[in-house]
Amino acid sequence: MTEHSLWRFSRALHRALTDRQQDDLAAIIDDNIDWAIYGPVDMFPFFGARHGKPAVLEVCRQIADCVRIYRYHRESVMLGLDSAASMVRYTLTANDTNRPISVRMALFTQFQNGRLTNLRMVLDTFDLVEQALGRPIHLPKIA
Repeated sequence: MTEHSLWRFSRALHRALTDRQQDDLAAIIDDNIDWAIYGPVDMFPFFGARHGKPAVLEVCRQIADCVRIYRYHRESVMLGLDSAASMVRYTLTANDTNRPISVRMALFTQFQNGRLTNLRMVLDTFDLVEQALGRPIHLPKIA
C-alpha cells in the first residue's frame, strides 16, 4: 500500500513553514495549483486565492515570515483516493509581537498523480483576529 499524498504534502508544508525549505513542497505542488485560504485578507495579506506554483510558494514564504509553528495537531482526517479533508489545530507565535496564536482550520485537498492540484483552507477567523489583536472584539447584539 502506498502512502497517501496528504501525508507527503503535510510534511513538505511543515518543512517549508518551519525550516524555510521549499524544495519538497515545490515537488509535490502541481504547476497549475488552485489554492485559497479563506480569511481576512486585509489583516493577513497571504490569505485569499492564488493560482500557480510560484504564487503558492510565495504565500508559504510570507506565512513563514509572519509566524513560527510550535506544534500542530490533526483532530480528524478523511481520506479519499485523490482527495482528503482534515481539521487541524496549529499553535503559533507571531514573529513581530511574540504573541501566541492558536488557530483551528479545515483543510480540503485534491491530488492528481501524487501532486496537489487544489487546496481550500477555512480558518476560525473571528478567533484568529482576536488573538492577533490581543483583545476581544465586541459586536453589537442583534435582536
